[in-house]
Amino acid sequence: MATINENYLKLEKNYLFINIAKKVNEYKEAHPDADIIRMGIGDVTLPIAKCVVDAMKKGADEMGVKETFRGYEDSGTGYDFLKEAVSGYYESFGVTVKPSEIRINDGAKSDCGNIVDIFGDDNIVLITDPAYPVYVDTNLMSGRKVIYADSNEENGFAAMPDESVHADLIYLCSPNNPTGSAYTKDQLKVWIDYAIKNNAIIIYDAAYEAFITDEAIPRSIFAVEGARRCAIEMCSLSKTAGFTGMRCGYTVIPDELTVTASDGTVVSISQLWGRREGSKFNGVSYPVQCAAAAVFTKEGYEQTRENIKYYQENAKVIAAAMDEMGIKYTGGKNSPYIWLKCPNGMKSWDFFDKLLTEANVVGTPGAGFGKNGEGWFRLTAFGDSERTKEACERIKKLKF
Repeated sequence: MATINENYLKLEKNYLFINIAKKVNEYKEAHPDADIIRMGIGDVTLPIAKCVVDAMKKGADEMGVKETFRGYEDSGTGYDFLKEAVSGYYESFGVTVKPSEIRINDGAKSDCGNIVDIFGDDNIVLITDPAYPVYVDTNLMSGRKVIYADSNEENGFAAMPDESVHADLIYLCSPNNPTGSAYTKDQLKVWIDYAIKNNAIIIYDAAYEAFITDEAIPRSIFAVEGARRCAIEMCSLSKTAGFTGMRCGYTVIPDELTVTASDGTVVSISQLWGRREGSKFNGVSYPVQCAAAAVFTKEGYEQTRENIKYYQENAKVIAAAMDEMGIKYTGGKNSPYIWLKCPNGMKSWDFFDKLLTEANVVGTPGAGFGKNGEGWFRLTAFGDSERTKEACERIKKLKF
């Protein structure tokens, strides 16, 4: 008889955002006239930049002409024109990444989850808590031991390594989802030194790097000495350029990154990942890659940054409301997320219910991101400007 991977039974029955959607839909059914403002899921609301759309249309038109039609992309790692554009983007903030070290994907979430395929199930995985659920879930699915580094109010939600603890794989996200905190160069150097000491690999999620405004915060882990020996970086155009519905991102695996197999053979991580992708992934469509390349042009950079500024202004509005209410929070600067402490010691889901039923505002309970998220709550700045202001006014009227 067929059997299942029983590691899946160790997971929460529903994904966090499915539970949120269920609660919201139930409330909406009971209160059909409720004007609900959604600030929970980190989905963008502004349209994609015009020059990016134009590039996608041009790419689609080329697929309808025999002379410019494209089938499978030869390398499976992305078209050279896009990898060169990404490489140039890294150069713009002082980091050298070769086009050959870049692999184009359909968004950071996919690669963050799938990269574990090339690592043994006996690896010990260290994840900062609170954490984006995909880091934990994908490793539990494989039966790996997961340990946690506590991010909390005392350390500004920027966990640092415990030198007495050994880990083989390390997940870091900066700027962080959900807490909005961001590691400094010195803090990342501590993590890199820890990884090298433990022969570990850091899986670094840089999906929100475009929101960094503080020059002390690195845009890439590869801006820090030693990272090329121990880190894989994943980034996405979902928030940078509004590609949540388009799906495109990139993963950087340095040539220097290797592991030693049980027989003593030194193995290239890039080669292993390429082999995995060659078997399980056929790449991102040509029109989408054309659109992605346009993001990195001068015009594309200017247009996408206008959208980011819009969301940053929303973050300032939310942060100002928290300041006015005397509510402690992290994020808002260098991040599109505001991670707030629930008033009067409320539990995360209780605060969710209060916002939903009394203010008709939806956010994300911090408890859904791990044990250190209990008592905290995430609001996103990706909504409409006027609706964000309205949501803040509603929240300020609540009695706690």
